[in-house]
Amino acid sequence: MSYLDNQISAFKSNLTSSANKLSVKRTVAAPANSTPSPAPSQASVTLKNDLKRKRAEVANTVFSQPKDTGTGSHIITQVTYALEKLKEKDVPWTWQRLGEYLSLHGREKGYGQALKTILMKHDKVNYEKIDGKEKDLFSFRPIHNIRSVDGLLGYLQSQPTAQALSVKDLKDGWHGALDAIDGLEKQGKLSVTRHKKDNSARFVWPNDPSLFFPIDQEFQAMWQKIKLPEPGALADELEREGLTPANKSRSVKSKPVKQEKKTKRARKGGKTTNTHMAGVLRDYSHLKK
Repeated sequence: MSYLDNQISAFKSNLTSSANKLSVKRTVAAPANSTPSPAPSQASVTLKNDLKRKRAEVANTVFSQPKDTGTGSHIITQVTYALEKLKEKDVPWTWQRLGEYLSLHGREKGYGQALKTILMKHDKVNYEKIDGKEKDLFSFRPIHNIRSVDGLLGYLQSQPTAQALSVKDLKDGWHGALDAIDGLEKQGKLSVTRHKKDNSARFVWPNDPSLFFPIDQEFQAMWQKIKLPEPGALADELEREGLTPANKSRSVKSKPVKQEKKTKRARKGGKTTNTHMAGVLRDYSHLKK
């Protein structure tokens, strides 16, 4: 019998004895003609305890929590670990070395082969089999295969358009990209746009330092002495000349429409129907004002 069963049995016996003692006390204190209250039976006590125990088990069960399947035991989790390691080292790894890192020794049969097949077909992994040797090499495949200064300059010069290269994509396979970009920018070989928040590089373009020409200090001083007009002075000058500045929309004022007064037309005479009285009736239309 387990420890829990012993505790349940002891609880039941204590409950029964307490109930019997309580019934005896009530019987002594009651009048002679009163009937003593019956003691609870063993079956009823057992049934109540079973119901309480079932309710406690249901209340303690947490259905929203998943079962613990082990850290890193899922094959997709192992694929993620392998990709992170290959990206961190930036050098090809053999399958034997990769298996030791993932602790594949002692796994069930077919687990390692399934994991190897997934990595071989993964779009972020370069797989290479060495002929004549029982070695398979795995390496990380970045968005751009650029890992050096010469590779970056050669890639930018080979582009048919002047489209910018994202530094975020460049860092995907080159850990020292930021330092290299800063150095090339100082040499005038790259044009770089940066984030305003932390001044980190955002996009890069190729730049030709041979197109830079020195400017005499005298000309620079003359240029700096030119006083620019105030921001609103140019707009005011244009408006005085009857011109509309480009930053203001030209509003056309519509002329008020004059409403013509309607003249009352004279009523024309209707058709004469009483022709039989033509000799009696007279025409007074000439007297009408």
